[in-house]
Amino acid sequence: MRYISKDVKKIDATALVTGKPVYTADMLPKECLVVKVLRSPHAYARIKSINKAIALKVPGIEAVYTYEDVPRIRFTMAGQSYPEPSPYDRYILEEYVRYVGDVVAIVAGESEEAISKAFKLIKVEYEVFEPVLDFTKALDHPIVIHPEEDYHNNFPIGGDRMRNLCASESMVYGDLEAAFAESDVIVENVYHTKANAQAMMETFRTYSYLDHNGRLTLVSSTQIPFHVRRHVARALGLSKTKVRVIKPRIGGGFGAKQTMVSEIYPAFVTQKTGKPAAMIFTREETFKASTSRHEMQIRVKVGSDKEGNIKAIDLYTLSNTGAYGEHASTVVGLSGHKTIPLYNKAKAFKFSYDVVYSNTMSAGAFRGYGATQGIFALESIMNELASKLGIDPVELRLKNIAQEGEVMPAYYDNRLESTALKECLLKGKELIGWDEKYPYKQVGKNKVRSVGMAMTMQGSAIANIDVAAVEIRLGDDGFYTLMIGATDMGTGCDTILAQIAAECLDCEMDKIVVTGVDTDISPFDAGSYASSTTYLTGQAVINTCEALKEKMIKAAAKVLEVSKEEIIFTGEQFETSDGNKVLTLKELGEGQVVGNMSEYLSATKSHSSPTSPPPFMTGFVELEIDTETGEMEIIDYVGVVDCGTVINTSLARIQAEGGIVQGIGMALYEDIQYNAQGKMMNNSFMQYKIPSRLDVGKIRVAFESSYEPTGPFGAKSIGEVVINTPSPALAHAVFNGTGVAVRELPITPEKIVMGMLKQ
Repeated sequence: MRYISKDVKKIDATALVTGKPVYTADMLPKECLVVKVLRSPHAYARIKSINKAIALKVPGIEAVYTYEDVPRIRFTMAGQSYPEPSPYDRYILEEYVRYVGDVVAIVAGESEEAISKAFKLIKVEYEVFEPVLDFTKALDHPIVIHPEEDYHNNFPIGGDRMRNLCASESMVYGDLEAAFAESDVIVENVYHTKANAQAMMETFRTYSYLDHNGRLTLVSSTQIPFHVRRHVARALGLSKTKVRVIKPRIGGGFGAKQTMVSEIYPAFVTQKTGKPAAMIFTREETFKASTSRHEMQIRVKVGSDKEGNIKAIDLYTLSNTGAYGEHASTVVGLSGHKTIPLYNKAKAFKFSYDVVYSNTMSAGAFRGYGATQGIFALESIMNELASKLGIDPVELRLKNIAQEGEVMPAYYDNRLESTALKECLLKGKELIGWDEKYPYKQVGKNKVRSVGMAMTMQGSAIANIDVAAVEIRLGDDGFYTLMIGATDMGTGCDTILAQIAAECLDCEMDKIVVTGVDTDISPFDAGSYASSTTYLTGQAVINTCEALKEKMIKAAAKVLEVSKEEIIFTGEQFETSDGNKVLTLKELGEGQVVGNMSEYLSATKSHSSPTSPPPFMTGFVELEIDTETGEMEIIDYVGVVDCGTVINTSLARIQAEGGIVQGIGMALYEDIQYNAQGKMMNNSFMQYKIPSRLDVGKIRVAFESSYEPTGPFGAKSIGEVVINTPSPALAHAVFNGTGVAVRELPITPEKIVMGMLKQ
């Protein structure tokens, strides 16, 4: 193949590294109103009165809006296909504020200086309530966070707002009690993962304007342009025909921009004033007033026989959705549905969860989307089980992993059509030198080097729900225009989809022109999330290219006056099987715009998958620990990935390396914290630490490819699976080197030292 499994440079690489104006903030129109929001200083309060009269007199202030000025329409900001499973539990502005940083008023002005003055002159009187900050005490707390009567769910998700319960569910497979009774060894523990910030380079930013027809147009850094159009239209009481969303380049998202964070405020200002408006989040706002990873407390109980054959798994997750319920029921589901299936040999399992409201910032989507938290818990307890049994943890997994052709009851009864997880385990073990280093070696008076490992799975798109459509056109010079609705957020999906198109059409990459996303022009795509783009949109590209080739062959046959069965398409030209007649692709393209060919050659196809094939990954780490101070240094991290057929080798490697670094951050450094009043204490990069290149040691990535029959050229996803293994692998290495089982993230020197002192 010409372009599949090749190292192809990103098509936008030159523009990005030379600083071309490609991002939202580079494109702000002149005389654009600045939009800022006044934020609540209280974690939970009701606005008794708000006086904006004096603020409106500040020179340069265009407007001040409060909850009295906005439509009384409940909506969600979650980027999900309709009908969204997330509750409609917010207005644009509301009488109640539910966390420190919640929006009190929208202010539009000519400058930030004018707005800063106006903020000081808006007089707000609050009735302050006791906040619910500990999510483990939120369920059935006497303080009710969402008392509103017009709270709405599109369908039941197991919630009860008067109990502060956003969502809940329980499922059981097999006879759990009997399976535990059969077990020789049972281990049960509770694990705690904290809220994390996505910490993407580009903060949230949107500008809006009315076009010449009076239609509301938004230019935004978003992963979900079509969902943004739907949410804005609903919140403002508009038809979707009145809203247009354009997505330029995105400076990172990691799931943060799968929620409509900044778009509604400038949109509302433009609708009210008729003027262009822009909102650019500061870094502090991005930390304290957007979304984070869901904090979770996960109780796991596993049973096994003496040989390490898993008999039963019982996993319960308590998840904190914060003030609002974006992604609440869907994120928590992955904590069990994309972890338990790894141990498919278990005779029985139970997975249950509760998602609760609290008076902290709303949680949302973050790379890994709940599987990351669940993997930390399940893989940690499996490593503890292996230790208790005296079995090598790699061997424990090899006994229990799902095999190709098996149905996975915990994974929505999907049949596993492709897996190289066994090969990933064996390759990772070999690369790290497991047999020589496990569990640890003494390398100095107070220094040990230990190894740890974990495995994981994820999914590829959302089965039977999300849709990707593609259009491709033949241009008049023999080139192609590839129109997609998928959003490239730095991952290189524009390049990958162009590779797939070039492979299908047997042409050079420079013959494929990829357009940016514009909801007026682009075919529908649910968005770049759920590890969907290569797998779902990639297959839509193949479907579309095949349809276009059929049309081109038919058109060429008409020009050459032969039957279409006689035409052979070489990528550059159409020739008859006897070689007597030839029509070049350029000639066919030019023929569309001269004379009467009767048809402009383009094709549109969509794709929705009935299954979500899991990619797999193993992570192996070598860690040096100072047993006096608890200080840790990562020596080597090996990640081995099965993402089916690798489409672009360099981009796949970068995805894996980046995900491992993010996972290390979650494991060792990142921890959103609140004070007793509900104020976030680490809302800048000075306080919220993420790892630099100096903190992560050597990172090595290898691939063990399977072939997924439902994916484009056999591909599965890679975007999310790569973040999941560091937390349990590092916790395992700490346990092997010190005997301390750290069950609450992040893993810190203090926790290690205190654990050793307790021993």
